[in-house]
Parts: sequence; structure tokens; C-alpha cells
Amino acid sequence: MKRNIVIAVVTAAALVGGGTATALAVAGDDDDTASVTRTDDDRDERDDRADDGSDDRDDDSDDAARAAAPGEVTAAEAIAAALKHTPGTAVSAELDDGSWEIDVLGRGDTWHSVRIDPDSGKVLDAQKDDEDDAAEARAALKNATVTAEQAAKAAASQGTVVSVDLDDDGDDRGWEAETRASGGDERDWNVDPRTASVTADRDDDSDDD
Repeated sequence: MKRNIVIAVVTAAALVGGGTATALAVAGDDDDTASVTRTDDDRDERDDRADDGSDDRDDDSDDAARAAAPGEVTAAEAIAAALKHTPGTAVSAELDDGSWEIDVLGRGDTWHSVRIDPDSGKVLDAQKDDEDDAAEARAALKNATVTAEQAAKAAASQGTVVSVDLDDDGDDRGWEAETRASGGDERDWNVDPRTASVTADRDDDSDDD
């Protein structure tokens, strides 16, 4: 008799909930009958929660991948855009905080920092910088025939260039470039300031791998 009551309750629950129901009855004797009812709606809710969590993780991964990507504008193109806006001599270009940052040495000891959008190539910001190493930079550039833009183009043969910088210390003055391979590995390179030849940086830790 009690089994009939359990089945009636399960059937009523299914009709009210608008879905199907599965009843599991476990009985030792007539006085200890227990039932567990699961509806399809319960399973759907669990599936939705699982899907939502997966989507969030996928979105986070996509955001991280976009943040790491250099964008459509190359280092050489970013330098050209910066110099068009702020004439002078580019001495460095770096992909930093989602934009290209170009350091330009103007007349005298005047420095400028120009930020370029990595997707459109538009100038986002341009400011004067208070730098005091103009003399060192000019000394390093004195015999150079290769510009920062040309150095970036030369280094691009080794991967996606994410930075170009003028090394004005010591005897080995010239351009330093950093590239990123498709797998994310980064390498350092030296670009000759007169011939634009590219050689691996001897101090690059990845050479020891």
C-alpha cells in the first residue's frame, strides 16, 4: 500500500515540475520504504553550472592570449608612426602594458615618449621625458647607419619583435632586440649598427638550454 503512495507522489512531482522524474525506491519492509526523486530539471541546472564555469575559464584563457599577443602593428611600423608624429631619432621601442612605447631623442637633450596602439598604429599619447643620457645615446649613434626601424625589420627574421633598444654602454654599442616565437619563447639578439646583421646575444640564457 505504501509503495502505491510513493509512486503517486513521484508522479505528481513530475507533473507540477513540468518535466520527467525518476524515482528510486529502497525498501527493507513495508514500514521502512524510502524514495529519492530526481527530475530532469535538476540535471539541467547542474549541466548549466558546469557549462558556465567552463565558459569562464575559456574566456580567461582567451583574454590572456590576447594580452600576450603583439597585435597587428609591428615594431618597425610603430617606430615609423611615432617618428611621423614626433620627429627625431628613435632609440627604443617596447611592447608594454598593451601598447608600443617609443623613446625618441629630439633636438638637443629633449626626449619624447610616444605610445602607439598595437592594433591600429594610432598615437595614443606623447609626452616629454626628463632624461639626462642624451649624450651617451648620440655617441652610440655617431657611427651607426642602421636606424631603430631598420634594426627591428632585421630582427623580425628571427621572430615577432617585441622590443628594440640602443645599447650605449661599453664597446659593443649597437641595437638589441627581443623576439617572441609562435610558441611564446623569447630570444635576445644583437643587430649590428652598421650592417644590420643579426646574431644571438651571448648573454641570452636560452642559449644554454
